Order: sequence, then C-alpha cells, then structure tokens
Amino acid sequence: MQSLTKILVLHGPNLNLLGKREPEIYGRLTLSEINQQLKNRALEFGVEIKFLQSNFEGELVQAIQNAPENFDFILLNAAALTHYSIALRDAIAAIEIPVIEIHLSNIFSREDFRHKSVIAPVCLGSISGFGIDSYISALEIAVRKLRRLNCEK
Repeated sequence: MQSLTKILVLHGPNLNLLGKREPEIYGRLTLSEINQQLKNRALEFGVEIKFLQSNFEGELVQAIQNAPENFDFILLNAAALTHYSIALRDAIAAIEIPVIEIHLSNIFSREDFRHKSVIAPVCLGSISGFGIDSYISALEIAVRKLRRLNCEK
C-alpha cells in the first residue's frame, strides 16, 4: 500500500465524553483511547490516519467537504447528527471519496428516534453495535477497499 493513503476519522457531538457518558451503552474507553487503538492499527497497515472530534455540525461538514483534497477515505461516527443532519448527508453525497458510518452502540436496539440514519444512504456502509470493534472493522474495510482500488490501477 502506498504511504500516501490517508484516512480521516470524524467523531461527532458528545463523543469527547466517552468513558464518562453512559458507559453501560458506550463503554469505558475514552475517545483518546479509541483514537490510539486506531492509530496503532493504521500503523500496522501502513496508512496515515487523522482524527477530528467536533460538537459542531458545520465543522464536520467543512471537514467532509475538504477531505477529498487530503484523504482517501472517511470513517464517520456522526453520533446524534446521524438521525437528522441533512447538511452532513449532503456533504457526504457531494464528495467522491467513500465514507463508512460507525456507531459504538447498536442504534437499532435503542430508542426509536435512533433507528433512522439520514446519512446511511450516501455512505458506503454502516457498522454499529460492536464498541471499539465498530471502528476497527471500519478501518480494516477501508484499507481493503483502498488496496483493491490501488491494484486495479
């Protein structure tokens, strides 16, 4: 894999509270610990990985819009924005790089309002319900997809 391969991980609102916020749902790992595990895994794959957490929808939209200039893939946990942010949905639809939607918890086993994802239809796929393994799985899938693309060129 080329060392130029870069993956952007975007974390949405309230994910900065991981480890403290409802650990029975989201687990006890902090966002920093999740990022470190992803960074370690990315190093094993020989890819660069960058992280951004924001509680602000516009900042995430801007990051998505700017991503094609610097990244090959996006892993996105939009958190609560998943369920209503048409702005995020439209930003994802407007770019040409793939996005995988990620959730720590199983959004389909929770409150009814969490069952709907407005971003899922414009994402390559969605992974939810596996805690940190949702992120790790998404990273592994992204790397495999990028390797296939590189082989086809």
